[in-house]
Amino acid sequence: MRIKKGDRVVVLSGKDKGTEGSVMSVNPKSGRITVDGVHMAKKHQKPTQANEQGGIIDFAQTINASNVAVICPKTGDAGRVGYRMEGTKKVRFHKKSGEELS
Repeated sequence: MRIKKGDRVVVLSGKDKGTEGSVMSVNPKSGRITVDGVHMAKKHQKPTQANEQGGIIDFAQTINASNVAVICPKTGDAGRVGYRMEGTKKVRFHKKSGEELS
């Protein structure tokens, strides 16, 4: 999977199409990611020692990694991610702009 935790992405399809957010978690085995503020759901939670208030909380559900595109940090364009070798080091880069991704 070419998307990493912390990448800035834009959603390409679904109810949140066009929404931007950062990747909070990645599950390479299932090919799904969690993006901050995208695909939100509500959950009823009982009061516990950690959360004494309880009530209805919002949480982000996973979406398929194929439904997002990584945003280039310098140009702001959405595109795909590639890998190239620079000497003996493998580097991720944004295919549209050619800029190196961290």
